[in-house]
Formats: sequence, C-alpha cells, structure tokens
Amino acid sequence: MATAMQHAAGSNAAAADDVEMVEASELRRRNRPRGDGGAVAAAEEEDEAPSVERAFADQRVPSWREQLTVRAFVASFFLATMFSVIVMKLNLTVGIIPSLNVSAGLLSFFFVRIWTAAMEKVGLLRQPFTRQENTVIQTCVVAAYGISFSGGFGNYLLAMSDRIASQADEANNPQNIKNPHLGWIIGFLLLVSFIGLFGLVPLRKIMIIDYKLTYPSGTATAYLINGFHTPHGAKIAVKQVKKLGLFFVLSFFWGFFQWFYTATDTCGFNQFPSLGLQAFQNRFYFDFSPTYVGVGMICPHIVNVSVLLGGILSWGIMWPLIAKKRGIWFAANLADTSLHGMQGYRVFIAIALILGDGLYNFLKMLILTAWSLRSQHKKSSASTLPISDDEPSNGTAAISYDEERRNELFLKDQIPWYIAYGGYAAVAAVSIGTVPQIFPQLKWYQILVAYIVAPILAFCNAYGTGLTDWSLVTTYGKLAIFAFGAWTGASHGGVLAGLAACGVMMSIVSTAADLMQDFKTGYLTLASPRSMFISQVIGTAMGCVIAPCVFWLFYKAFDNIGISGSEYPAPNAAIFRSMAILGVDGFSSLPKNCLTLCYIFFVGAIVVNLIRDLVPKKVSNFIPIPMAMAIPFYIGSYFAIDMFIGTVILFVWQKLDRAKSETFAPAVASGLICGDGLWVLPQSVLALAKVKPPICMKFLSRGVNDKVDAFITTLS
Repeated sequence: MATAMQHAAGSNAAAADDVEMVEASELRRRNRPRGDGGAVAAAEEEDEAPSVERAFADQRVPSWREQLTVRAFVASFFLATMFSVIVMKLNLTVGIIPSLNVSAGLLSFFFVRIWTAAMEKVGLLRQPFTRQENTVIQTCVVAAYGISFSGGFGNYLLAMSDRIASQADEANNPQNIKNPHLGWIIGFLLLVSFIGLFGLVPLRKIMIIDYKLTYPSGTATAYLINGFHTPHGAKIAVKQVKKLGLFFVLSFFWGFFQWFYTATDTCGFNQFPSLGLQAFQNRFYFDFSPTYVGVGMICPHIVNVSVLLGGILSWGIMWPLIAKKRGIWFAANLADTSLHGMQGYRVFIAIALILGDGLYNFLKMLILTAWSLRSQHKKSSASTLPISDDEPSNGTAAISYDEERRNELFLKDQIPWYIAYGGYAAVAAVSIGTVPQIFPQLKWYQILVAYIVAPILAFCNAYGTGLTDWSLVTTYGKLAIFAFGAWTGASHGGVLAGLAACGVMMSIVSTAADLMQDFKTGYLTLASPRSMFISQVIGTAMGCVIAPCVFWLFYKAFDNIGISGSEYPAPNAAIFRSMAILGVDGFSSLPKNCLTLCYIFFVGAIVVNLIRDLVPKKVSNFIPIPMAMAIPFYIGSYFAIDMFIGTVILFVWQKLDRAKSETFAPAVASGLICGDGLWVLPQSVLALAKVKPPICMKFLSRGVNDKVDAFITTLS
C-alpha cells in the first residue's frame, strides 16, 4: 500500500503521524475473512482455510497485457484525482492520513463494474472485469495519491517556503528559502519518485515467495478484491458502495451548507465553542468536520485515545502552566508564534516525542530485520542474494494448491534484472545531474551518496513493512535532514539542503515499500508482476502531475496555508523546518528549560514504547502511543475531539451489531472523508473566483455581547 505510516499488525500498535501516514490495523483486521485470525498467520492457515484459487479455477487468468486496459487507467485517473484532494486536505490540516486503499479498491470495483454492465447491455463488452484488472486500478490509484504525501506538500516541500520561514527568526535568509512553483515541483518529483521502483525489483521473489513476508495491508487488500469478484462478494460490495455513496452525499452537502457561514477565518461551524469559550481558547472544541470523524472511525481506538490524551496533556495542562512563566522562561513581549517563546515549547517538545518514538521503532525494525534474515538464512539452502527468478522456491515442504498456483503465476512474467538495475542507474544519473539545478545548496556528490545508501535503507523499510506493516518513511527523511543539513552547514544553505535531501530519501524508501506491498497483493490475486510494476510506474507518473496541481490549487486559493491557527495550518511543515534549523544551528536557540523538557519527553517516548513491547498484548492495547500523542502538541485538540467522536460511534456500533460494523464501518468512514474532501474542489474554485460566503456565524461571551449591543445602540 502507499501509506507512509502503518501499524504493526502483530502488536496492534498504531502510529499516528506527526508527519507520517497512518495505516489502520483495526481496519485491516475487519476486512480479513478469517474472523479472529491475523494476516501474520495467513500462510500457516491457508491449508486449513477453504481454497481461494479453486473458486476461480474455471476462469482464465488474463495475460499481463490484458490486465492493463484503457478503462483501468481512465478510472485510475479520476479516482487518483479525488483521493489526492482528500489526502492533500488531510496533509495540510492535521497530517493524519488514514488508509484509503479499501475505498480505492471498492470504488474501482464499483465504477468499472457499472461500465462493463452498460457495455454488456449494448453488446460492446469485449473483455470482462477481472480481479487482476481491479488490482491494477487499485495499485495505480494508491501509487498516485501516495505522491500527495511522500511529495512533501504538507512537510518538507512546504517547509522551504517563506510562509513557514517567516514564522521563525532563524534561517529565513534567501539561501534557505525556495517558494513553491508548479514547474519545479513537478520536475523534482519526476526526478526522485521513480528511482525507488527499480531498487528492490530483483528481490521480489525473496520477499514474497522465499521469505513469505505477509505484508498485512497488501494481503488484506487482496482478500478484499478476491471477495468482490465472487458472486457473494459482489453483493456485499454493492451494499458497501451504497453506504459509501449515502454518506458521501451527506458529507459533501454538509460542507456546502457550512460554507455559507464562513465569511472570515473566525466564522462558521468550525469555530463553534462547543465545550465552552475557555476550552475554545485552548483549542478544545468540536468543529463539525466529517473528515476527522471518518478518520476516527478508520483509525484504531488506541490511536484516537492517544491523540486526545496528547491534547489534554499539552493544551490542557502543560501550555497553560508554561504560559504563566512568561517573562521568566522567555521574554514577555514575544508573540505566541515565536520559536523563542511558547511556539518553541510546542514545536520542539513535539519533535522530541516524534524522534524518540521514531528512533525506538527504527532500531526495533533493524533488529527484527537482522534477526529474521538470520533465521531465514539458516533455513534456506541459498547463501547469496539475490535469488534468480528461475530458481525453484526453497524448502521441500508440501505447499497448498493456492500457493502452488500463485507461485507459478508470480514467476511466469519476469522483470529482467538488467531493467531494474539499469533503470536505477539511469534515473540516478539524471537526478544527480539535474536536482542540483533545482536546489544548488544540495551538491551532486551528496545526491550520489544518498543514492548509494538508499537501496539499503529501502530494503530495511520494505522488509520491516513486510514483517510488521509498519513503514518508517519519514524517520529516514528526518535522518536525511540532520545528516545532510549538518554536512552542508548553516552558512551554505544547510536548512534547504536538509529538506531537499529529506525529499529524495523519502521518495526512494516510500515507493520501494509500496511496490513490494503491491507485489504481495498481485501475488494473492494472480495479477502479473509486470502489470503490477507498470501500473505502479503509471500511477507514480500520474501522481507527479496530479498531486502538484492539487497542491497548487490549495496554495493559490488559500493564502494562509501554513500559518498557525488558520484553516490549513500544515503543522508538519513548521515541524520539519524547525528540525532542519535544529540540525544546522544546534540547541542554542531554544527557550529556557525547553531542552530539559525535550530530553524528558524523548526518553519518555522510548520508555513507553519499550513497555508496550514488553507487557502482554491485552495490556499494551491500553497504553498510549507517543507518536499519536505528539500530533496535537502543535496544532491543538479540536481534531482530537472529532476523531474521538468517530471512535465512540464505531465502538457503540461494534457493541450493538459487530457483524454490520465490520462490514460497513469502513464504507461509512470513507464516505464521510471523501465527501468532505471533494467539497474542497468547488470551495477552492470559489476562493480563486473571489466569491466569499455571505454570512459570518460567530460566538461571543455574554459580557462581550452586551458591549456589542450597547455599541450598536449608540450607532442607532
């Protein structure tokens, strides 16, 4: 899957992203056909479960060319555009990106099934809609909208702009600023987004067949698609789409209705002091957002609770206490947005939590990968990597009919090694020569070093994702920020160099892990590796154009993007830039006692994660996730209230009718997210056309209202 932050299926952990896309492990569990069985044990259970492939035994598997249809890519384009808008909105608001793969698979099935049914009625249907084609569409869509996250529009790329730089006193000189422009953004993404696709292609047999990595997200998506294309599964899919469509329409028109009351940024339902004016001043309120309610229904309960606890700890306790130290810990005349004052505590304590959580999981993933590789090496008769595509799978144990069939088809359409290595070398050579033209602060030899190191990191990330479904994309990006920023130095534009290197690294490790997830999905649906690879390439190309255009629409329509307290605060952009500044300038700019608090929260994040891994699972499920807690530290708790309401709705629904909730909750949540997200398109068009809402709905305290009434009386 193209999500950038996913959860460990084995531990039911969920990492909500300061800067990382969230994969809902609970959602994956709901879509598994094995009831209480986990995807991690899928290979062991297959012999006991009914054969999937025998149900499709009478259907011919189309060739890889037949799987790549025009209608598939037409559907992919429109779905990719819609999902890119949704992901971009989430990226620019709270930075939490739920898994939309289920929605992509569901809607692709629905749209193409309608198309084929219409063609069949008029006698023009030439090729039936197969699960392989469904997989191609889903892969293409996820690859395309994944660029909306990994492209850095809500973090490293926006962090380069003067909008973000103006909020800090450091490193806001011209050599550390590069404002977004559609041309160079598309060019940069085209240069760096494809190289990760070539890096791990030769290892696909090792990852999928020899090591039998589960890739729980890819496995769950495959089961979903396989289920859609059985007669019973098609009926359920139609019901799910009806639910999705109903809540899509309701969410869209709710956004339209709210728009009339938002004449200014301080008006409307999203400024409703639902928990009181004092709570509102501390960013505690329900803002009537269907998007965040839907996100809450998709994310695991512990993620939503962790986000709410983080909001209570920061805005309910810490920030009011630190604010009383104004004039003692920091200058009394500093604005709240200054990194030398309150903003410094908000940003850098959040960074400490994020880095502590990220470092722990990075080291944990390296240890798990090394241990697993050592175990696999002992079991395997092969002693070298990579294993040739022509070799039979290792081991002599009997395999099931399904596994035998899948192995045969997976090895049938090979991707020659020279295409993979040659493609990597060619794209790397072009990037080394051209990226410094876009970012002169980043030298060609630095990019060369990045491309030498990147395949190793990409392998670690892809292997770890296969084991736990947890992708640490932005962790590698943060490492690049510090490493290349310090290498370049503050006097030579180290902030911008670090952010650009972050983009290069994130793109490589993200696309490599996503491709391997898609190979797993294709393996389980008998989709050809060639069609998977080509659809990933086409989807990535779509994303390199669609995502920048969507971002440009937001950037031009809303002139306050990236400004704290605005409708689109883009919190991760400020955090990433602050990390880049910290990487080149050190800790000297932090306000008093901020570094001490950072140390405490950094160690605390590691300790909490360690406890989560050491205690029994039934206990760890109730321990908060530090990464999730860090999100509201910077932007407030309003979205945490929305997400918590979503998780309460899901919890009650599960108690009343668990079967229906497991079947329809993802569709309802996706409808809420998609409808509200799609409303952004007409809203942006209205903003560009300078059409403003006619009404301002505002809330005042009783005392202020009396003064306003008295003032109006004097005017009359």
